[in-house]
Amino acid sequence: MGKVKAGSISRHAAKVLALCALAGLLAACASNDAVRALNPDPPSKMFADADALQAKGNFEDAAKKFEDVDREHPYSPEARRAIVMAAYAYYKAGKLPEAIASAERYTTMHPGTKEAPLAHHIIAQSYFEEMKQPDRDQDATRKALAQLRTLKTRYPDSTYAQKADNQIRLCEDTLAAQEMNVGRYYMDKGNQIAAINRFKTVVTEYQTTAHVEEALYRLTAAYLSLGIAPEAQNATAVLGHNFPNSQWYKDSYALLQKQGLMPQVSQGSWMTDVLQGPAKKAPPPPPAATKPAPAAPAAPDWPAATTTPKGPVPPSSLGGPQS
Repeated sequence: MGKVKAGSISRHAAKVLALCALAGLLAACASNDAVRALNPDPPSKMFADADALQAKGNFEDAAKKFEDVDREHPYSPEARRAIVMAAYAYYKAGKLPEAIASAERYTTMHPGTKEAPLAHHIIAQSYFEEMKQPDRDQDATRKALAQLRTLKTRYPDSTYAQKADNQIRLCEDTLAAQEMNVGRYYMDKGNQIAAINRFKTVVTEYQTTAHVEEALYRLTAAYLSLGIAPEAQNATAVLGHNFPNSQWYKDSYALLQKQGLMPQVSQGSWMTDVLQGPAKKAPPPPPAATKPAPAAPAAPDWPAATTTPKGPVPPSSLGGPQS
């Protein structure tokens, strides 16, 4: 075998040492990256960074940073609040589905805690902004109403609950208006049973809305068309007892008179529970009308929405039959 020169051995050793040094450096870098991944910034700093982004109006970036706090430090004191703050930041960014998802996660994991009213409020406002006119789907309205009612019942002393009354009324009025729209449609098609079910919903579930008077009038008309005189008399009696000066009562009373009937309360009817107050007797006749009442007041036309409104659009008030 030939002899190996000493200089060649030295160069080979140097290469080996260089490769070892490089491998050590790479290992050290990987180790540092792993350490940083396992040990991110403290939760207080991450929360403060997210809060700073939100203060600058960078709401979507702030929301993601708040989510990082919960993901990296799930057991820290900041993590719980970070969830609801992420929901708030998403709401401010206009990311309503993300806001709802984050707030619902909070209410599921931390019900009854200090920030729970805020989480329910965020869910309610997100759905409230997706409300549509009464001739459109009302799923968002129902969900907004459920959250607003939760605020009123579970957290009556919270700031959000004290501001919920007007929105609750608007939600109920919108839902009642939709029921009236569908009920009138069924009446026009001759499906009186389906119409009665819609008007009954208005009378039993949305008694504080302006639509209940018309609903009782149309119940009178629908029951008379089916030949169910006792229920027609009940509907007019309830209408007269609660709204004695209503034009709807005058019209309903006139419908009964054409059949030789008078308002009368029948025990056992579902409408006896609708009467307000202790007195459950037939109301007095309404004042004489100055002109004959129309047999079927025209239903108002709801304008078709061409675009989704930014916020809920209050439905038109019915008030009474159109002349």
